[in-house]
Amino acid sequence: MIFNEEHKALPITKEQVNEAFKRVKANKGAPGVDGITIEKVSKNIRKHLYPVWNRLASGSYFPKPVRQVLIPKGDGKMRPLGIPTIADRVAQQVIATELEMLVEPSFHANSFGYRPNKSAHDALDKCRINCIKYSWVIDLDIKGFFDNIDHDLLLQAVAHHTEKKHILLYVQRWLEAPVKLTDGSLQNPNGKGTPQGGVISPVLANIFMDIVFDKWLENENPSIEFERYADDIVVHCHNIKEALGLLAKIKQRLKDCKLELNQEKSKIVYCRRNQKRQPPFKVKYQKFDFLGYTFKPQLVKDRGAIRLGFTPSISQKSISRITGELQKMKFHRWVHFPLSKIAEILKLKIRGWINYYSKHRPSAMRKLFKVLHVRLTKWIRNKYRKFRKKHWYFAYKHLQSIAKSYPNLFEHWQYEGFRP
Repeated sequence: MIFNEEHKALPITKEQVNEAFKRVKANKGAPGVDGITIEKVSKNIRKHLYPVWNRLASGSYFPKPVRQVLIPKGDGKMRPLGIPTIADRVAQQVIATELEMLVEPSFHANSFGYRPNKSAHDALDKCRINCIKYSWVIDLDIKGFFDNIDHDLLLQAVAHHTEKKHILLYVQRWLEAPVKLTDGSLQNPNGKGTPQGGVISPVLANIFMDIVFDKWLENENPSIEFERYADDIVVHCHNIKEALGLLAKIKQRLKDCKLELNQEKSKIVYCRRNQKRQPPFKVKYQKFDFLGYTFKPQLVKDRGAIRLGFTPSISQKSISRITGELQKMKFHRWVHFPLSKIAEILKLKIRGWINYYSKHRPSAMRKLFKVLHVRLTKWIRNKYRKFRKKHWYFAYKHLQSIAKSYPNLFEHWQYEGFRP
């Protein structure tokens, strides 16, 4: 072999590259600008991964442009997603793993996004408990967070945690990598932004926000409770005066760090959790969205009694997004398939929705499954001629009889309350 690992300038091993590829392969994903897929790399690992290690370890590695893909957001707008090449994802995973080991112990306990042994459900549980303890919430939304992170400040934040030259070198090169837009043109970052979709972006975002927000808030107001999942932040306050003052401070802090608060989406919310409990003035907001759930006043059963609580349930925005996804599939036209085949195709999707959104107030998911059953009713009318000229209710009754006879056919039919 021409290149010996011992003689390389930077301390990166072949084992690190191989382990990084395993994680990239497990996460799947689309190819980058070079069109090389994970399957193609898997067939000839030495051909594709040896150059990655060789260049990383010698300091000659430079990333290719990031391919931009536009994905729809819940509000109808489009979110730009950056897709690096497979080779660049492997390289990012090598550095991200090494960097994560250095920074993870110093992160704040209330930071939940993209961290080992922490999840969105942990953040939701903590938020639910704090909404019981505190009467007011500041729901923060940072305008274009991933697109506006300042490179100089981010590199200072990384340098605060490590002096390893190869980490600082490659982080800077990834930040400076151009983006290939959907029209084929190249766009340079111009000193700000980290592509949302890159393997290392979540780690860099956590490093940046840990200093910009978490540690700052802990120093400013040690008693304040909050939950942060990447750039989604909820802060809890005892009263409206405290919330107004803190919101002004947060706005100035973000401005000092070259970020901007979204004035339209950021709001102060009253956590009404008692029928009689209302402040002596008109409250504008009494609900907020966090991680796909809506926190709002809802009736709950507590020790056998019904009372008004402030609890999370699947948000209307999440329901609209999922029903839109079902509508695009148009499975009511798949009359060439048996119902069991449709159930098999939808199985993993439905299981994922139940696992995530039924954690709190699962009964709220009935609205989502009602839409699914309407589309299955359409499938029955398209499939069987005898139902076409009859009222749709007869097709729905037929679906109910199928659910009763085969309760395990669809994933959600295994739960009593989710059947048609």
